[in-house]
Amino acid sequence: MSNPTAAMIVIGDEILSGRTRDSNMHHLAGELTKVGIDLREVRVVSDDHGAIISAVQALSSAYSHVFTSGGIGPTHDDITADCIAAAFNRDIDVRADAREILSEHYARASTEMNAARLRMARIPEGATLIENPVSAAPGFIVENVHVMAGVPAVFQAMVASVLPGLTGGQPLISETLRIDRGEGDIAGPLGALAEEYPHLSMGSYPFQKDGVFGAHVVIRGSDPGMVEAAMTKLKAAFA
Repeated sequence: MSNPTAAMIVIGDEILSGRTRDSNMHHLAGELTKVGIDLREVRVVSDDHGAIISAVQALSSAYSHVFTSGGIGPTHDDITADCIAAAFNRDIDVRADAREILSEHYARASTEMNAARLRMARIPEGATLIENPVSAAPGFIVENVHVMAGVPAVFQAMVASVLPGLTGGQPLISETLRIDRGEGDIAGPLGALAEEYPHLSMGSYPFQKDGVFGAHVVIRGSDPGMVEAAMTKLKAAFA
């Protein structure tokens, strides 16, 4: 039986402009691998209603789970919640439980609960809240879409809140071998090995360091014995 699949939507003009470097994809990929959910696709979209809605609808119908990051803060360009509601034809408004979470948080910090902060309590109808132990403002889940903050510390905390409730599959095992030869020398034996083990994923990642050409060859799979056997043959081929 194959593992559940996932996709991620990274939302924000700041990512596309190069102003901000995204680290959430790297974190999510690693955490999903641990629980046996295969991340198959990542899209980066601008702060545009049409782009977000289109991506959500396409990916939610294609994969078991979708994770979004970004666009659920208090400013005018934080439009993700509205787009998720529109993607699933749901109403959106300030929800009492989300408002209470924020009110208690800002009261403890002696900070005003103004209109901008109240925007973070706007939740699509029927959504399940995602706990945010870092800054209180909750994420939420609508159908198979998990909507989370873009700030890395908050995103990571939300991922930790969500994953225990998801059913995974076989965690992927990964082994890496450094081979100090050019990819032209590696390609033939590696291709033959990949044909011999069609259920494993094999990738070659070239490097050049101190005038030496080489590659890190990575073998991945859910069967530890099969991964070990393939790696043993790879090592023998380039002994």
